Amino acid sequence: MPASEFPTDPSFIDDDLDPIVHSPARLKILTVLKEVESADFLFILRQTGLTRGNLSSHLSKLETVGYVTITKEFVEKIPHTLIQLTEDGKKALQTYRQQMIQKLDRLK
Repeated sequence: MPASEFPTDPSFIDDDLDPIVHSPARLKILTVLKEVESADFLFILRQTGLTRGNLSSHLSKLETVGYVTITKEFVEKIPHTLIQLTEDGKKALQTYRQQMIQKLDRLK
C-alpha cells in the first residue's frame, strides 16, 4: 500500500481495540482460559510464564471488568484459586479477534 493510500485515521492501528484484552499478558491469560472450562492459578501461571504478582494483578483487572470470575477456596487447608472465563470475557476475546483480523486484512 503506497503511503498516499495509508488510512489517515489513527484508530487504524489500535485505538478501537479493548485495552484490557490488548495487553499481551492479559491476552495470554484469556487465550489460556478460552481453551479450558476453568483453571487454577498455578496452571495459568505455568502456561503464561508470568510471575505470581504479575498474574495476580492482571487477573484482578480482568475480574474488575467482568471478563473472569475468581473463586478462592481451601482444599485440605491449602488455598486454591479457580479462574473461569465469563460470557463477557468470551465476547470480548471474540471481538478483539475479529478486529485484529480486519486490521491485518487491510495490510494486504
